[in-house]
Amino acid sequence: MLLYLTKQLALLEGAFRVFQYLTLRAILAALTALVISFMIGPWMIQKLSLNQIGQRVRDDGPKTHLPKAGTPTMGGLLILVAITFSTLLWADLTNRFVWVTLLVTLAFGLIGFWDDYLKLVVGNSRGLIARYKYFWQSVAGLGCAVALYMTAKTPAETALYVPLFKTVMVPLGSVGFIALAYFVVVGTSNAVNLTDGLDGLAIMPAVLVGGALGVFAYATGHAVFSDYLGLPFIEGTGEILVFCATLVGAGLGFLWFNTYPAQVFMGDIGALALGAALGIVAVIVRQEIVLFIMGGVFVMETVSVMVQVASFKLTGKRIFRMAPIHHHFELKGWAEPKVIVRFWIISVILVLIGLATLKVR
Repeated sequence: MLLYLTKQLALLEGAFRVFQYLTLRAILAALTALVISFMIGPWMIQKLSLNQIGQRVRDDGPKTHLPKAGTPTMGGLLILVAITFSTLLWADLTNRFVWVTLLVTLAFGLIGFWDDYLKLVVGNSRGLIARYKYFWQSVAGLGCAVALYMTAKTPAETALYVPLFKTVMVPLGSVGFIALAYFVVVGTSNAVNLTDGLDGLAIMPAVLVGGALGVFAYATGHAVFSDYLGLPFIEGTGEILVFCATLVGAGLGFLWFNTYPAQVFMGDIGALALGAALGIVAVIVRQEIVLFIMGGVFVMETVSVMVQVASFKLTGKRIFRMAPIHHHFELKGWAEPKVIVRFWIISVILVLIGLATLKVR
């Protein structure tokens, strides 16, 4: 929106050309999302409290979570508002990647909203039935995968790239690309949702990974940088940097209220949307494997649940005291802030390893 306006103003005054720079717009987008979060956060928390949209705590969970009962939930709406408004304000709205990313994020946010609404407002403890939730996630995931494949302009947009190797490019074809994109988007969405169990645990890794993916987006969309770094050049992906910047700004703004002890929880509306956003950006910039590395905390949480369920069904025994694994460490006696900060540290390390693949090829 503002990009078009500044282009017109630049015809009258050359100083407005500075707003054409992608990096400046990304910085302004992050700051805009942050300010929006700070401005509407207290009001939104108050509204959620007045409408008694509060967290319900499991009786079989860590006893330290019992005081969290009633904490306002569905705060992920704050993240979505900040991301959407800032992206529409600062991104190039003629860019197809911007719209695919934004629409996928909102679609998964809507699924999460439906689930939260049933649990917290209607009072249905089951929320959205699992098979219906997965069905609508599949519709959204397949929809974005098909859209990206149908609008692809070069083979680079649908091939699998392996980190550390400059020339390893595996053509996936229509079925391979759509299947991979689907599993990355839906899988990452659910992985972030599983991680969202402690104050600030999910949002900070999401911010770190989102910021790092923004670097990949900028390099992938820049002909010179992509050639120098051995990345596939995909025209237009640089604009995704603006979206990633809004995710970082909105995420940090939400963390202001979500840090221990949390004033608000994001709920499925935020967790499912953030995970889908990270997944679709990784697919667009062709860095699915790097996402697996940088999002190692999300992977660890998901694997812990899968292993726990498989072990219990096969042997009748649990490997962890409770899954996801962050609850296991709590039940071992780790204080909640210790679990959170240590998982953040792990995320920082993994994101740095992921960024290192930019140069080590």
